[in-house]
Amino acid sequence: MKVRLPSPLTVLFLVTCAGQVGPAYAVNPVKSGIQLQAKTDDAALRSQKRIDQVSDETRELIEEYRRATRELDSLRSYDQHMERMVEGQQGAIASLEAQLDGVQLTQRGVIPLLARMVDSLARFVELDTPFLLDERRQRIAQLRDLLHQPDASLADKYRRVMEAYQIETDYGRSLEAYRATLQTASGDRSVDFLRVGRVALLYRSPDGADAGVWDQHRQAWQVLPKQYQSALKQGFRVARKQTTPELLVLPVQAPGVSP
Repeated sequence: MKVRLPSPLTVLFLVTCAGQVGPAYAVNPVKSGIQLQAKTDDAALRSQKRIDQVSDETRELIEEYRRATRELDSLRSYDQHMERMVEGQQGAIASLEAQLDGVQLTQRGVIPLLARMVDSLARFVELDTPFLLDERRQRIAQLRDLLHQPDASLADKYRRVMEAYQIETDYGRSLEAYRATLQTASGDRSVDFLRVGRVALLYRSPDGADAGVWDQHRQAWQVLPKQYQSALKQGFRVARKQTTPELLVLPVQAPGVSP
């Protein structure tokens, strides 16, 4: 049997083709690997940037939470002080009620006691934060007139005086917004007031151009820092029941401590 060998030209052609095809198969996997590594590095870089951004945001949120916690602790401390004051007032009222229960209800014994209670309430109003002064002064004037009315019963006089004390007590537990006249050196003007219990009294002009807070130690109005403008606006919305109650960050003076 004869075996036919390929011609020299055929062998040369096959060798040449092998030399051209071999390197192509060798180069493509390397190129694909480089591209895959580049994509992986790019994805890792984007992920690291996102991690850094989230980390920065987390640190800011933590610091904001810590500030809010410190302010909340301060407000809670002051609120506890105010609660003790209210308890003291309630204790005084309870003491007066006990005195009234323990004495014979006669014109000669009760009327002077009610008159002293009205005088004490009048002094308290003048020393207190100056909110709704016209309304509170008018209430006291009406009580004085009532005590001198011979046709009014002793029970009604007593009830009206106790109601006035209760109203003053409730002021320390409520949030209220109202419009009234602000007396300034340049004249009187109409502004919106925000009363936060007896903790803070603030005002804002109708156009929102300026705002102030009452300084109980100096007995004068102070310009409200710009950083509280947003909280003041939100406080008015809460007081007017336009939004749900929430934590308000407003300037509050600690009792007995000058700023």
